[in-house]
Amino acid sequence: MTTAVARRAAGALLLAALTAVLGAAPAHAEGYRYWSFWQRGAQAADWAYATQGPATLRPADGDVVGFRFAVSKDSADAAKPRGEAGFGAVCDRTPAKDGTKRVAVVLDFGTPADAPAGERPPAGRTACAQVAPDASAGEALAAVAKPLRYNSAALLCGISGYPKSGCGEKADEGGARAAASPSGERDGEKKDASGDDGGPSAGLIGGIAVLAVLGAATVWQTRRRRRG
Repeated sequence: MTTAVARRAAGALLLAALTAVLGAAPAHAEGYRYWSFWQRGAQAADWAYATQGPATLRPADGDVVGFRFAVSKDSADAAKPRGEAGFGAVCDRTPAKDGTKRVAVVLDFGTPADAPAGERPPAGRTACAQVAPDASAGEALAAVAKPLRYNSAALLCGISGYPKSGCGEKADEGGARAAASPSGERDGEKKDASGDDGGPSAGLIGGIAVLAVLGAATVWQTRRRRRG
């Protein structure tokens, strides 16, 4: 075999091995299924991602709070509640009452594409919560959208029974789901569903090592033929 032929054969072998390794690599996660929380003041024109959780945020009378179920990577990628419903449109039939406040609640259950396997999202809706002046957004939500479901870490998992189970699962390209937080962090560390820390998988590292061995063997054989 000539040197040129040996090099072409080595290149073909390396390309085939690399294709096999990359093809076997696990798909990257697209995001997490969870309820995101939004707020809009009486004079605000657009939604703002809430910087506090529903249990701690205390909206004022005339505010609008929104909840959207979707697959998102993080807060910057989160989908906003759809629709243009403002406080007036939601609470116009709920008269003001002394010793209470009115908070408009917008519920967007998301799209079928974002739904967990076997479930279909209910139609979105709005409601006017009339609650105590110091009530939190979570209490306003509970007044109009029971049952609510939380996990042990106080993460809001379900609104009005949707979804039926799960809480912040990773949604990858193959439809696999693994418990994690919406930020992609679990137990204080950034990990994927297999428990890796986000670096190359063991399979990929092993594959690269195989490619290195194959390449070294081919070069050695080529040099040996030259000396012969």
